[in-house]
Amino acid sequence: MNSFRLILFATIASFTLMLSGCGDGGEAEVRQWMAQTKSQTRTHVPKVEPPKTFEPFAYRQQDSVAPFDPVKLDVAFAKLRARSKSGIKPDLKRRREPLEQVPLDTIKMVGSLHQQEKSYAVLQVDKMVYRAKVGNYLGQNFGKITEINEDAVHIREIVQDASGEWTERKAKLELQEITK
Repeated sequence: MNSFRLILFATIASFTLMLSGCGDGGEAEVRQWMAQTKSQTRTHVPKVEPPKTFEPFAYRQQDSVAPFDPVKLDVAFAKLRARSKSGIKPDLKRRREPLEQVPLDTIKMVGSLHQQEKSYAVLQVDKMVYRAKVGNYLGQNFGKITEINEDAVHIREIVQDASGEWTERKAKLELQEITK
């Protein structure tokens, strides 16, 4: 008897749900409101103004230097370099060292060595380990090692500023832990 009541209750509930789905759910009311709003709304499209007339400009100075010519900038920078009094410039004719191929920020100092009264820095690039001494070059900005301590490597870099003049910049690699 209990299962009969359960089946009867489920059947009545399902018929009730089906009948509730048959109503319009207020759809007719929404359609009527949309039709009324559409009939009352007036569209206004502003008139498009005619385009401005184009007046071509004739460049009459073909024989003079163009204002955006790279040669003009080269001449200006050459004049600035000629006036430069710093005398700082890298030795471009010397043979490059292996650590000059990698950026300075990818080189890590992982240790230091002292042999026969000379100090060496142990430097790591990716998984390769190098030994460097004072006077070695590293980094892509003509960096030269000037001093090696137990906890840091001091470097003097030579970089070009916006006007093309060479200037010195100091950098330092500090001792870091080895990462595996």
